[in-house]
Amino acid sequence: MTTQPKIYIAGHRGMVGSAIMRTLEQLGHTNFVTRTHNELELTNQEAVRKFFETERPDQVYLAAAKVGGIHANNTYPAEFIYSNLMVQANVIDAAFNNGVKKLLFLGSSCIYPKLAKQPMSEDALLTGLLEPTNEPYAIAKIAGIKLCESYNRQYGGSHGVDYRSVMPTNLYGVGDNYHPENSHVIPAMIRRFHEAKANNSPTVKIWGTGTPLREFLYVDDMAAASTYVMNLDKVIYDKHTHPMLSHINVGIGHDLTIAELAKTISNVVGYKGQIEFDSSKPDGSPRKLMDSSRLNNLGWQAKINMEEGLTLAYQDFLKNYS
Repeated sequence: MTTQPKIYIAGHRGMVGSAIMRTLEQLGHTNFVTRTHNELELTNQEAVRKFFETERPDQVYLAAAKVGGIHANNTYPAEFIYSNLMVQANVIDAAFNNGVKKLLFLGSSCIYPKLAKQPMSEDALLTGLLEPTNEPYAIAKIAGIKLCESYNRQYGGSHGVDYRSVMPTNLYGVGDNYHPENSHVIPAMIRRFHEAKANNSPTVKIWGTGTPLREFLYVDDMAAASTYVMNLDKVIYDKHTHPMLSHINVGIGHDLTIAELAKTISNVVGYKGQIEFDSSKPDGSPRKLMDSSRLNNLGWQAKINMEEGLTLAYQDFLKNYS
């Protein structure tokens, strides 16, 4: 009987980290090590070093990050770049210094240039200027990719280091943030349509024209892709990546308009009123679609469609937040 690897999930209470844990449990894993934010401050280098020396995990999923919407990114740029750089540097270096051979770093689609060609492929990285509102966060995530690549290049041969990176599109699902001001588009709409239904409101107003196209991935699909990429045979992974362009996009492969999204959410929630679009409000980027062909060619595809995922998300909202 083979001994199970000891797996550390950094950020196990977040939407993505908890989904990774669920997925690993479904795959039969039971040997986890976790710490809450209060138990381990990942920006504290000495605390992280001691944690790794004590626990000695075999594998690391680095899903911990300081995240937020446009308002938060614009208001606290110093905190976003500092916290994320420190967390990544501390965890990746401590992992290396304590013999961790396998690590998966989770990034974000915002790493790509604001005007990147659509759909955005991995080789668009560092080819243009970033979206100004979340540039500090994006720079930190790019640094995380480059940390993994640099440790691979320097220590892959001598120490067997194999650190990989996945970049998800917009995520939603169980464990999402439904805060009235700080939530992303799907949880914000779920809350708004739910409240409109409860209050018998005749209309729901949506910011912008409804025409921008967005891609959304259910979080358990993201978790499944993460464990898939982590456990891919190294020969296959190396064949489909490059030492200095090694990250892999994770998306569903198609997008929909904000208007279509609003209509689908209103149907899932059971709201019967009218949807109005406030064209005086900003639309944001016209389109943000990931090219996930690299991951598809490696044998993985998303399984959960939009209506199914939104239904699961709404059930989670009703259970935990309404």
